[in-house]
Amino acid sequence: MNVLILGIGNILFQDEGIGAHFIHYLDEKYEFESKDSTVSIVDGGTLAQRLIPEIVKYDEVIVVDCIDADNSKPGDVYFFDYHKAPSHINWQGSAHEVEMLQTLNMIDMNKDLPQTNVLGVIPKRVADDTTFELSKEIISAVKLMEDVVVKHLDTLDIKTKIKNETTIEHIAQVSFKRDIINGPKI
Repeated sequence: MNVLILGIGNILFQDEGIGAHFIHYLDEKYEFESKDSTVSIVDGGTLAQRLIPEIVKYDEVIVVDCIDADNSKPGDVYFFDYHKAPSHINWQGSAHEVEMLQTLNMIDMNKDLPQTNVLGVIPKRVADDTTFELSKEIISAVKLMEDVVVKHLDTLDIKTKIKNETTIEHIAQVSFKRDIINGPKI
């Protein structure tokens, strides 16, 4: 099985960039091991529709992005199957030019969408100021986000091994200049 962990977000708009920062965090911290599967990590930024040719190559996709949800607060974390998204989840209103939800809908209409799960987090600050800094609520959410991904990969018989200790605060300051080596180039 080929698995894609796809980070979405505009890193210039504070918490809006958590998807992109988070996948750089995973790439820096972990090695992924499996006899039968591969894991690719891709910073999708705000590419949306330009990601379609990449997404359809995989058997499973984990999309990491900001979301909104009824009765939620900043830092709340959600993990759900794209096809079974809870009705209280809203993926509209982020700072992306074309929403990732719309991109997934287009792929799904063509019956090309792999199994897709969404790891969503509620942002606190979006576009208040141009900065790479994340709110304390998002920083606190990263541990749960990390645990969710590690546990999900374990269900796919993909083991994670820590190779470097790092923090999301550090990664948020350098992710714009990191080049992920284990993922495909878009």
